[in-house]
Amino acid sequence: PPPIPGTRKEKGVVASCLGDRRAAAMAMAAAAAGGEPVEPQSLKKLSLKSLKRSLDLFAPTHSLPFAPDAESKRIRVSCKVNAEYGAVKNLPTDQGRAQGKGAAAPSNALALLGTQDTKDAPREGTSNAIIPAPLMLPKAPESAVPGKNTTVLSIPGSSDRFSTSALMERLPSRWPKPVWHAPWKNYRVISGHLGWVRSIAFDPGNEWFCTGSADRTIKIWDLASGTLKLTLTGHIEQVRGLAVSQRHTYLFSAGDDKQVKCWDLEQNKVIRSYHGHLSGVYCLALHPTIDVLLTGGRDSVCRVWDIRTKAHVSALTGHDNTVCSVFARPTDPQVVTGSHDTTIKFWDLVAGKTMCTLTHHKKSVRAMALHPKEKSFASASADNIKKWSLPKGEFLHNMLSQQKTILNAMAVNEDGVLATAGGQWKHVVLGLEEWP
Repeated sequence: PPPIPGTRKEKGVVASCLGDRRAAAMAMAAAAAGGEPVEPQSLKKLSLKSLKRSLDLFAPTHSLPFAPDAESKRIRVSCKVNAEYGAVKNLPTDQGRAQGKGAAAPSNALALLGTQDTKDAPREGTSNAIIPAPLMLPKAPESAVPGKNTTVLSIPGSSDRFSTSALMERLPSRWPKPVWHAPWKNYRVISGHLGWVRSIAFDPGNEWFCTGSADRTIKIWDLASGTLKLTLTGHIEQVRGLAVSQRHTYLFSAGDDKQVKCWDLEQNKVIRSYHGHLSGVYCLALHPTIDVLLTGGRDSVCRVWDIRTKAHVSALTGHDNTVCSVFARPTDPQVVTGSHDTTIKFWDLVAGKTMCTLTHHKKSVRAMALHPKEKSFASASADNIKKWSLPKGEFLHNMLSQQKTILNAMAVNEDGVLATAGGQWKHVVLGLEEWP
């Protein structure tokens, strides 16, 4: 019905019409200025355009995918098949089987290498079977590595680009076959400490060993009989590190009381003390060729001491957390440290600077072991045990066994047997592994 004169609806329709006419007039004027004819827009046409735009924006099927096209799907699948299997899609006729049957028949058989026994095997089956071919190994070049198992796949009629004819070398396993060792059994249990045993060190002559404990004492035991020979007292906190000198009759100890002591085993008393750590001392090591002592602790510093003069030679700074393991070598890198900041650092002892930083571990590096014969060492952490080469510090591999615990101690002997010990609370886990 027509709008009632004078109402708001009539006024809106009139305004809309006037606006549409004004827009059409402006468009025609602009087109006339440009010289291009413009079709006048009617009210009905403009309304339909507006409705179409609203339908496109708010239609319920706006976010739905388009209907699949069968032809485009077929082309796409065909392209994928040709790209993946174009080299073996249409193989030539197997002449050997055709002569045996007296008629040529299409075959999709893939010729693989076999032995002489498989050459005379019956060839009954479908035309798509994989047939073992006679043994026809190509002549290997003179530079080939002996002992490698090789397999040759030859597919005639295939292009050079998509050809699968290649000499595939099966490399032997990098893990050598472990040498059998007699099972390790519990030989003797020695008791005498009143607290946790935090450190242990052996005499170079293999006659006695010493232990440091949380009861603030150091005990020396006879290795053959397991009897207690001597008890040394002097620390006021638990003893965390011990080292026996190969050049002198000295025993070095370090503890949570920030003290590093030098014991004369001929007099059985402390003859030197090394002061300088700002917190507890967790580890120590002796240089194999010079009279230098290395200590690391909770102050994140590895300190270098002169054994004879008690002088503080240098402080190797760079770790962000506790230095809990250290060992020394006669050649560069002469000092290697492991820390709770998950890094291992190689140090230049002369310059007092870092040579290399290894960041492969994800947890604290609590123990390290230097192989007595090889130029390599192992580091233990809660995530894994890793093996490294020296002197460059290249990562070799992870150990095979996975100990899901915190490893606190590690040692390796000349036979290549690596022993690790760790645990939480009152549980102790002992692991033995072949040094590959």
